[in-house]
Amino acid sequence: MIVFTNKNELKDKISSIRSQKHTIGFVPTMGALHKGHLSLVEQAMSNNQYVIVSIFVNPTQFDNPSDLEKYPRTLDQDVALLKTLSKDIIIYAPSVNDIYDDKVTSTKFSFDGLEHQMEGKFRDGHFDGVGTIVKKLFEIVTPDNAYFGEKDFQQLAIIKKLVSKHNLGVNVVGCKIHREENGLAMSSRNTRLTKAHKNAAPFIYKTLLTAKEKFGTKSANQVTKWVEQQFANHTLLQLEYFTIADANTLKTVQRKSKYKTYRAFIAVYAGEIRLIDNIALN
Repeated sequence: MIVFTNKNELKDKISSIRSQKHTIGFVPTMGALHKGHLSLVEQAMSNNQYVIVSIFVNPTQFDNPSDLEKYPRTLDQDVALLKTLSKDIIIYAPSVNDIYDDKVTSTKFSFDGLEHQMEGKFRDGHFDGVGTIVKKLFEIVTPDNAYFGEKDFQQLAIIKKLVSKHNLGVNVVGCKIHREENGLAMSSRNTRLTKAHKNAAPFIYKTLLTAKEKFGTKSANQVTKWVEQQFANHTLLQLEYFTIADANTLKTVQRKSKYKTYRAFIAVYAGEIRLIDNIALN
């Protein structure tokens, strides 16, 4: 299994693959890999002749320096885990300097308003950081297909917009949310949960399922108020936001229409660990 840390050496390898007319699937990650990541890699393997996985904790998308510092970095374990799928997977694990040279800053992007909804309201500059790193990685890897999980549904929508607006020529594939047996959406951050918070966290998905059920007969506002009440009474989980939004524009729904598709989005603090999730409502 090849692990590249230098983008120019990786580009040489990619040139060799391209000379043979092979397709490249790409799974960008921040490491601390779990079964959710592996499901993306497996989908990439089934659709492409070569698969590249990047492992890079991107500093420009963190608005909280402490969160960046504490983010799990487990490269050796990640490489071993990917090896269980295939020894032919190519890994790109660059340094910050290899990606950003001497200038660790974000480019300012417009995503036609997608960036101002939900996460954008609570994480200043986050999506500029996401856009910056994804654009850089796409330009290095030049993949045919790139795979992202729907757990970060807003991020997925923004990356599709990035590709469209900057003519990056990548097919962006959204993949279903992978969950623990108890319903908790898989996340690298789950490893940092205390035992008590890990036991409490499945309440998030359970609440989303009930919200989906209620959305069939109640207004978006009624469902939102119900969710807020559930968390107001919870001793271990603190609701940051819950919103029901148009799945295409991500704007909070004011009034339901049978011609539109909707999703519920949630962000919750379990102690100091921030967890997000979402669910299709119709």
